[in-house]
Amino acid sequence: MHTQHQYDVLIIGSGAAGLTLALRLPARARIAVISKGPLREGNTWYAQGGISAVLDHKDSIESHIADTMDAGAGLCDPEAVRFTVEQGPEAVQWLIDLGVPFTRRDEAEHAKEFHLTREGGHQHRRVIHAADNTGQAVETSLVEAVRQRDNIDLLERHMAVDLITADRIGRKENHCLGAYVLDRGKHQVEVFRAKFTVLASGGASKVYLYTSNPDTSTGDGIAMAWRAGCRVANLEFNQFHPTCLYHPRAKSFLITEAVRGEGGKLLLPDGKPFMQRFDPRGELAPRDIVARAIDHEMKRHGYDHVLLDISHKPEAFIKKHFPTVHQRCLELGFDMAREPLPVVPAAHYTCGGVRTDLRGHSDLENLYVIGETACTGLHGANRMASNSLLECLVFATAAAADIGARLDTTSLPPELPEWDESQVTDSDEEVVVTHNWGELRRFMWDYVGIVRTDKRLQRARRRVELLQQEIEDYYGNFRVTNDLLELRNLVQVAELIIRSAQTRRESRGLHYTLDYPQTDTSQPPRDTILVPEKRRRGEPRRSTTGIMVERRNIVEQLG
Repeated sequence: MHTQHQYDVLIIGSGAAGLTLALRLPARARIAVISKGPLREGNTWYAQGGISAVLDHKDSIESHIADTMDAGAGLCDPEAVRFTVEQGPEAVQWLIDLGVPFTRRDEAEHAKEFHLTREGGHQHRRVIHAADNTGQAVETSLVEAVRQRDNIDLLERHMAVDLITADRIGRKENHCLGAYVLDRGKHQVEVFRAKFTVLASGGASKVYLYTSNPDTSTGDGIAMAWRAGCRVANLEFNQFHPTCLYHPRAKSFLITEAVRGEGGKLLLPDGKPFMQRFDPRGELAPRDIVARAIDHEMKRHGYDHVLLDISHKPEAFIKKHFPTVHQRCLELGFDMAREPLPVVPAAHYTCGGVRTDLRGHSDLENLYVIGETACTGLHGANRMASNSLLECLVFATAAAADIGARLDTTSLPPELPEWDESQVTDSDEEVVVTHNWGELRRFMWDYVGIVRTDKRLQRARRRVELLQQEIEDYYGNFRVTNDLLELRNLVQVAELIIRSAQTRRESRGLHYTLDYPQTDTSQPPRDTILVPEKRRRGEPRRSTTGIMVERRNIVEQLG
């Protein structure tokens, strides 16, 4: 029998949301932060652009709200948007005080002011950034601050397997009690008991063949919350970043939206511009419009990429504003100061997720969900550029305040059942995992990508249901590994994405279908909410794949 770990707060995920929460919690709280790989190997580290917030006197809270609502295609929750935008300046100031080295302006008379860039969907310059590697700067500062806190244990190479809920151990309460966690170094699953458990494990863009995300973005938190009985919302809205570098060795290298914000132009391979034919805002239209325009032109002409050109800007300007992108492109044989870059869209951000309120509460008592794992109502049908890190900071702060207020009145759960491996063996067919991983990501790209149809979704659903059965059989017979757990989570989230997309019979924001190309204006905009069927009591290792669909007016859902 292994010793059971016990903490006041168990945080699953080590990006901006998870580490901000850890730092914002009271110093008396005993906290564990688990990361399934190296501490920095998450989406925060790879975020290039910046953080949007109202930091300039020419800008306004109302303008930031209006831009966010417009990008969200009528599906944003106004209360969530206002809450997030109003908390933005304080959240950024907290990072400044933490020592994040944001870029300053060039002019001598303004050298003490921060440089603000503009990205798609924004009417004003309001994106504060650290050159073109803001995520690295933020994550580095957060990690350094967390390492100085004696009350926080950082556990790398630990992957959560499933949440432990009261009803799964025969109790009637609707509580989360902790999680089963795979220690990848010891190759064993251990019990983590906690007063509060927080999912901050990022999104699920790795469900697609081409993505800007690192390998860790496998929808773990969304899948675990679903299996534990939490509702999920709006998972049909998967954002495809318009401009990832097209190169076999680049894999997932993003060309930051700020390149377009500073004057970069999208061109066809023959040098002709095309964005003005799709939107009067051209290259600064919201991401869904730009990604669909690129996808349309590539399919219409049979191109395998388009071009992004900022070579008309001075070389010194490019090197100063985009040092990381410039250097990486040089390593791959492209000089963006002298030539256009070949780019393609790639899956980038999961706008839907686990349903939460403005404090991060989920449907399970003592389970909080923050960051990309959550669906707060901020993004609606399309996330506006640089609102993602903002959401991480704001909702982590709100959840920390709520947990802090409950810390002394909430009891630690009692001893919990150990992980049972008595009826499983080591796998002798790892090829099953590899094959299913590749098959899943390819049919999701082909059938559930930027442009969808009913037939494509039907094909995807048939395939995902077969994969689910095969993976569950495999999961039930062999000892768990990191790859198996990620695949199990990915196939679960893929099913939820497909079912959500089948439910929405209109085109809105990031969900575009040739069978319903118009936006439905006959009724108020609606969320797509999937509700798990009642889970079987006492079967913690069985996943529930059945769902029912709940559709209500957005005001009723999010008010």
